[in-house]
Amino acid sequence: MLRTLEAERARGRELFASAGSLEELEAANIAVLGRKSPLGEVQRALGALEEGQRRELGRAVNEARTELADAFEARRDALSVDVESALLAADAVDMTLPGRRRPDGSLHPLTVVEDEIVGLFLRLGYRVAEGPEIEDDWHNFQALNIPEDHPARTMKDSLYVSIPGHPELLLRTETSAVQIRTMLSQPPPVYIVAPGRVYRRETPDPTHLAVFHQVEALVVDEGITFADLKGTLEAMAKGLFGEDRRIRFTPSYFPFVEPGAQIGVTCFRCGGVGCPTCRSGWIELLGAGMVHPKVLENCGYDSERYTGFAFGLGIERVAILKYEIPDIRLLIEGDVRFLERFRAA
Repeated sequence: MLRTLEAERARGRELFASAGSLEELEAANIAVLGRKSPLGEVQRALGALEEGQRRELGRAVNEARTELADAFEARRDALSVDVESALLAADAVDMTLPGRRRPDGSLHPLTVVEDEIVGLFLRLGYRVAEGPEIEDDWHNFQALNIPEDHPARTMKDSLYVSIPGHPELLLRTETSAVQIRTMLSQPPPVYIVAPGRVYRRETPDPTHLAVFHQVEALVVDEGITFADLKGTLEAMAKGLFGEDRRIRFTPSYFPFVEPGAQIGVTCFRCGGVGCPTCRSGWIELLGAGMVHPKVLENCGYDSERYTGFAFGLGIERVAILKYEIPDIRLLIEGDVRFLERFRAA
């Protein structure tokens, strides 16, 4: 048995030394020190020996196991160092290489357009005004001279908020309510621009959204005329779409202005000649007009002394005209491929 023990000791040292990986080393450990190994069989045979032989052979078995266990641990430590070194080499970074820059992000096209519009009016001396998105009937309709039987008041067009005890509350249908709140909070003169989100009971399609954004402007002062409105809108159109862009006024009705007009701009594709996009050379952009005297009086202004003009335009409408976007829904879908177009904006 001592010869068998010496042979197993030599075989174990050789197997451990030749193991090239932690997996091979573990397999060698089972073959050398496992329960079914020759060394294990020698150990199990100790019970059949006389006491003196059992003591001598048991000591030799323990010495062999200790020696082989130490050889196993030493080889495992060496292989672990090799594994870690390989991992570090694989993760090594060449500090002399140029860094990899992440692609630059960009502002959303609606933010770009809103900032551009607001910037135009800030340079003209206007200030920005804001108001709540949940409005009451008086600020959203009544103060703006919208009669109680007007279709815009019905559930078909407006989204009312279900709050017990407050049936008059709704999601604002336009930012004109900010004009009312501004006039109630200060005396003339007023020169404001009011950007914000508005809500309508709409089914989204290529040209309409249920939730969209507006920018409205209001001017109230002594001696304000329709010519001031026309000059302001011409400056805005040229600032947004280029110096060659022309505007057109078409008579229209809005309860809160008198007279009122729809404003169109020359088509971005044909320049006003006529094409499949515009059909007439013009694209409708916004509604405008002189502030109705009743609206001024509802806010405590003297309509005999003060006059003013107001207009509002949809930011989405400007964006699809400015960037030639075929479907307005692209602006809210969050498709990165679409938004990457505006990275340089």
